[in-house]
Amino acid sequence: MSTTYLVRESEQALQPIQHIYSSNAAFFLESGKKLSNLSLAYQTWGTLNEDRSNVVWVCHALTGNHRVQEWWGDLFGTGKCFDPEDYFIVAVNVPGSAYGSTGPLSEELPEEEKFDAFPVLTIRDMAAALELVRKELTIERIHVLIGASLGGQQLLEWSLIIPDKIEHIIPIATNLKHSPFGIAFNEAQRMAIQADQTFYSKKHDGGEEGLKAARAIGMLSYRTYEGYRITQSEEDHSGFDGFKASSYQQYQGEKLAKRFNAFSYWYLSKAMDSHNVFRNRDENVLERCRMPALVIGIDSDLLFPVAEQEELANQLQNARLVRLQSDFGHDGFLVETETLTNHIKQFLKIN
Repeated sequence: MSTTYLVRESEQALQPIQHIYSSNAAFFLESGKKLSNLSLAYQTWGTLNEDRSNVVWVCHALTGNHRVQEWWGDLFGTGKCFDPEDYFIVAVNVPGSAYGSTGPLSEELPEEEKFDAFPVLTIRDMAAALELVRKELTIERIHVLIGASLGGQQLLEWSLIIPDKIEHIIPIATNLKHSPFGIAFNEAQRMAIQADQTFYSKKHDGGEEGLKAARAIGMLSYRTYEGYRITQSEEDHSGFDGFKASSYQQYQGEKLAKRFNAFSYWYLSKAMDSHNVFRNRDENVLERCRMPALVIGIDSDLLFPVAEQEELANQLQNARLVRLQSDFGHDGFLVETETLTNHIKQFLKIN
């Protein structure tokens, strides 16, 4: 009987566990505004070892979430690079998102904080939210902090808050300050959302058609000419309509609209625009981050070009830069997971 119990307990420990951090206290934002209360959906996966030294913390990208197995399943999971048998894996859904954390559609917020009246968030606000969950879990050491894109921006801001508590960082396809090109792409997407007048209707599905168009615009910055050639070419198409690439754009818009909402997309893209680790800080602020860093750039990334990761690696005190080859642009961090795994294992000296 005892053996059966131990097996079941072990199996249960390998299943991701969903949690909610909740506080009725006001959450003050960098802008000076506040959220009346705050809920944060987060996931833990695996078991803390005896000396609590096996924490891997994941920061998710724009439309990602805390359930890392859903979108980074080739990197996290049994037998993968970050195995819950070896690590205690934590991920938090950031405020403003659509997966259980306080956001523009949260029922518990007063009307003056909902829909298009939700207060503007910054990446620093997200880092402050991560810090609340860390304290809730009484985690004093993070062995590896990893994040890509907007997740990498969170990683950098949080590393500046608690540099002595993080042992390794892996920022991927991210930057020190969001670029004018990136801001312009985000603004084009928000313009598409706002062109849908239902965005101002105070309804949960407000701006849905605009969101679909915004996602189609966004896909052009996440992928590349070559990526579309590989996946959407039609050698024998002799017509003048009904192209595979057109259907793909429509599909991506529909797919996101089913799982996300226009308000979260609008506010999270605004947060990405706000990213600037030097805002109201000394120009040498990155000197605080002395932990080993594996900075990964993607050679075909249009949105976060490798030059931005080169700048980041130069600013960090103990960084190694890797240029990941991919035909799939910014989304390469989701596609090239085998190569990503090899670089991470070398960096962490994992067999």
